[in-house]
Amino acid sequence: MKDLYMPSKRIASRTMNRRTPIYEGKAKQLFEGPEPGTLIQHFKDDATAFNNAKKGVINGKGVINNRISEYIMLRLQEIGIPTHFIRTLNMREQLVKAVEIVPLEVIVRNVAAGSFSTRFGVEEGAQLPYPIIEFCLKNDKLGDPIVAPEIVIAFQWAQPNELEDITSMALRINDFLSGLFLGVGIKLVDFKIEFGRFYEGNTVQIILADEISPDCCRLWDIKTGEKMDKDRFRRDLGKVEEAYREVAHRLGVLPGNEVKEEVKKIAKTRKKGK
Repeated sequence: MKDLYMPSKRIASRTMNRRTPIYEGKAKQLFEGPEPGTLIQHFKDDATAFNNAKKGVINGKGVINNRISEYIMLRLQEIGIPTHFIRTLNMREQLVKAVEIVPLEVIVRNVAAGSFSTRFGVEEGAQLPYPIIEFCLKNDKLGDPIVAPEIVIAFQWAQPNELEDITSMALRINDFLSGLFLGVGIKLVDFKIEFGRFYEGNTVQIILADEISPDCCRLWDIKTGEKMDKDRFRRDLGKVEEAYREVAHRLGVLPGNEVKEEVKKIAKTRKKGK
């Protein structure tokens, strides 16, 4: 089996908090799970943008993303989308299935925004005629280049049937999430997801992995057009923590006071450490 989760950085230490670290990425850490075939996924407050060129911290982001991703993964499972999510362990961690990540970032676009607008000269905010799927190779050194399905198959990053499953699930996920966010006054502009191969006995299944949160979705308030996602960090718009909390509040996954107290506790700890 290939590397699990296609991490951006391998952790050298073998012990951390009495657990065995497996990998560390930009926004999450993975530890060995309590049972074979499981991992503990830890959500960090670290934030990066522009292929790691910009770095920062969003207080409480890990707590919020953990709960939002949990909520969405459970809702997707209810409509028949297989995911790696098993259960939440605490405010920052989930127990997930260990998978072999397909080395692709799958981007589904409903509205022109970000690099899409720049590449094609389309005004940001323009509604696309239908959802557009783009595949990017997960490779930071190459800048995560966009790749055509033919290239994906030619280099065997995914088999034809796997790419068909990924495309079908991505469109179903988009349809569901668009309605979910619309119901709470949010427009789903675009989002990035990842898939993995889950091995069980002699069978292999493509399942949704990683996370779904404001870190990997563009979310705009329907009435005001205000950005409610990581673009606030990318573009130095301010009020990043407030935007993440508002998404969680609208979805009803985290009481406002609980988030505020956690953020205050994190902020105080960081100030003492300076």
